[in-house]
Amino acid sequence: MIDLSNIQNSEIKNLELLARQIVEGFITGMHKSPFHGFSVEFSEHKLYNKGESTRHIDWKLFAKTEKLYTKKYEEETNLRCHIIIDNSASMHYPVVKEQQINQLNKVGFSAVASACLMEVLKRQRDAVGLSIFADSYQYYAPEKGSDRHRKIILHQLENLLTRSSDAKTQTHQYLHEIAEKIHRRSLIFLFTDMFQTNINQQEIFEALRHLKHNKHEVVLFHTFDMKTELNFDFNNTPKKFVDIETGEEVNLFAQNIQEKYKQMVDSYFKKLKNKCLQYKIDYVPVDVKQGFHQVLTSYFLSRQKML
Repeated sequence: MIDLSNIQNSEIKNLELLARQIVEGFITGMHKSPFHGFSVEFSEHKLYNKGESTRHIDWKLFAKTEKLYTKKYEEETNLRCHIIIDNSASMHYPVVKEQQINQLNKVGFSAVASACLMEVLKRQRDAVGLSIFADSYQYYAPEKGSDRHRKIILHQLENLLTRSSDAKTQTHQYLHEIAEKIHRRSLIFLFTDMFQTNINQQEIFEALRHLKHNKHEVVLFHTFDMKTELNFDFNNTPKKFVDIETGEEVNLFAQNIQEKYKQMVDSYFKKLKNKCLQYKIDYVPVDVKQGFHQVLTSYFLSRQKML
């Protein structure tokens, strides 16, 4: 877990600084994790595999870590990463007056998590791009590695923290468009709650499969609020539930349907996970109340696959 207790809520207004603090906390924790010995500051090393040439083994690093690493040249280490964020109305749940580090909605969580990924990518000297979509393709930036490019993307992420959305989701349509834009092999991170209206689920799965073309490594961060969206945990008083995207309303006691609701959502989540497994997409369920460690850990696992 990443300790956020020392990060003030006001710092959410400086996304770059906040991301740096979160990443530094994560790196500190890595010394006690399975990533011990893996440097996030130097991307020119990789673990030595038996049978490889010993010519590039870093013996100084071996003396410090007692593990064999080989040196990698810059053209081998730099990779391309593209971050995709669903900015539809359902991603703006739970409704919050102001995005704070301990009170983020789904799109706010996705923006902060993306900034954290960008901070690590900067340290690794990797290129990053960004796509934002809802009922239109709202923003696109190709993969680049310059500081100016990263600041432009950070500005777009900061906008997600301050603007609301009433747009419906057209996930499948824009995932197809994004897939067509990314021609070179890349590491793709997709932040979405996968909640759709009047869309055949198979169309969504086919769009996810399209992202795998050109041998991309794809990670789906399935973003949700576990307490309310999965467990349907509300106190047992009559409430009006409003669909953020369609405006449809229903009055009910939550506990009357809680068990059936949870069964249906569990079933959908399992189907989604199985489809991702079928298409060789890394499926990472992310509760927005549980911090950013899962997102950052997934980056390092996926990066190792790409190298």
